[in-house]
Amino acid sequence: MNFNNPRHAWWRLTTAARQSPDERHVTAPYGFATRVAALAFAQELTMSSVVERVALRAFGVACLLAILSVAVNYKVLSGNGAPVAVTDEFALPADDAVAVVLDLTD
Repeated sequence: MNFNNPRHAWWRLTTAARQSPDERHVTAPYGFATRVAALAFAQELTMSSVVERVALRAFGVACLLAILSVAVNYKVLSGNGAPVAVTDEFALPADDAVAVVLDLTD
């Protein structure tokens, strides 16, 4: 079977198909975009993983804890309430936040 033979039926069919004009409509029918949008919103939500479901809540809790920690330690962070120990190279706070927390547990 030699498909390159001009007398072969496949060769004649593909040549005729290349020469025929394409008269199809290239525009979408009226209301097509509306139907596509309606089908997109009608789809059921797929089941997401556990991490995806609680990620936003975990982010909110982390933000609240960060704001709470800044509010609790505002005096120490602002420098008004904590004495500062001055060494030769740089100034260090006299009360370490970790030491204060560990002292509270005793």
